[in-house]
Amino acid sequence: MLRTIRLDAGTILDESIRAVLPGAAVKTALREHKINQEVVLVAIGKAAWNMAKAAGEILGSHIRGGVVVTKYGHSKGSLDRCEIIEAGHPIPDEQSVLGATKVLELVAGLTPDDQVILLISGGGSALFEKPLEGVSLEDVMGITNELLSCGADILEINTIRKHLSAVKGGRFAQQCGGAKIFSIVLSDVVGDKLDAIASGPAYPDSTSSADAFRILQKYHIRIGDYLAEALGKETPKMVANCETVVTGSVTALCEAAAMSAKHLGYTPLILSTSIDYEAKEMGRLLASKAKEIRGNGTTSPMPPSAIIAGGETVVRLTGNGKGGRNQELALAAALGIEGMEEVVIFSAGSDGTDGPTEAAGGMVDGQSIARMRANSIDPEGCLANNDSFHALKASGDLVVTGPTGTNVNDLMVVLLR
Repeated sequence: MLRTIRLDAGTILDESIRAVLPGAAVKTALREHKINQEVVLVAIGKAAWNMAKAAGEILGSHIRGGVVVTKYGHSKGSLDRCEIIEAGHPIPDEQSVLGATKVLELVAGLTPDDQVILLISGGGSALFEKPLEGVSLEDVMGITNELLSCGADILEINTIRKHLSAVKGGRFAQQCGGAKIFSIVLSDVVGDKLDAIASGPAYPDSTSSADAFRILQKYHIRIGDYLAEALGKETPKMVANCETVVTGSVTALCEAAAMSAKHLGYTPLILSTSIDYEAKEMGRLLASKAKEIRGNGTTSPMPPSAIIAGGETVVRLTGNGKGGRNQELALAAALGIEGMEEVVIFSAGSDGTDGPTEAAGGMVDGQSIARMRANSIDPEGCLANNDSFHALKASGDLVVTGPTGTNVNDLMVVLLR
């Protein structure tokens, strides 16, 4: 069968995600740490189930008890000696508080002679939550929703959440009775900032209360006096009982994409692994790059080529449509490459989810816009209304993977032949 450029794009996405599945890395880290005592196991994040399963295969009967807190639909069944809690993301819910409560009950009464294995992946900021005394879950939900709506980036959002939480910004480590914590982290934050991944439950916090207030001022968000009092309580700047290793990152995701593209006959170029632009603008930028390469015989790399980027874009909500940052990027890119031949642009979340939808992202080509219009879809109107999901669904350009079991940011690729 003739291999199409869209099939190549799908292969690159699949192989890249497989390369950053956390199981093997978790096992390697635990073997090197040489656990020889009973442990309590805590796993939080979108990849928590996969990470906990891998840990169980190494630790076995050494696990005295465990709690796994992950996103709805991301658990794949029961795990020995572990209780599994599914919770809300990107907005925390009552299950998020239940998960944190179960974890705190698990570590209550530990001493410096005890060992905690802490497995962290992206999404933990919403999934693992216990508000500070005097702060309600509704307060946290409301301010998180406001920050998401106005286009705040993940570092800004987590700065606020850390200062309103009893388990973020190093505060969880303080509640472990001095027990030794060995933390294995799957990074979904640009630059692998350990105090930002899942809001750093066992890592010293580099942000301050002053930073939190500046972010609220930047986005014109007003809060009550009691929330201001909570934000004014500083997070721990030193955590002495935790050792941390990072097992995966967006860099590894992009490198895997480059290797896959090369095997398929494309010349790869990793543009950046720290993308944090607005989704629409990144989509337009990638489309412009495709047109530049196609139209300029001296531009490198010449087709067949693969332009690769990783990171996490943001969406500024101006409409009331349905979608996610990867889908919005793809729709903007589709408008930029309309009518072009032998070009595909995709953007997808490595965790398999993108916004409040069942899609991981979108994959578009030069005929995507024509397919939308043929189905009575106004692509420009959908982009303005943040309604990328329905536009891409109409053109058959949604990327649907289901939960992947990993989470290391988003992958964006331009393929040209």
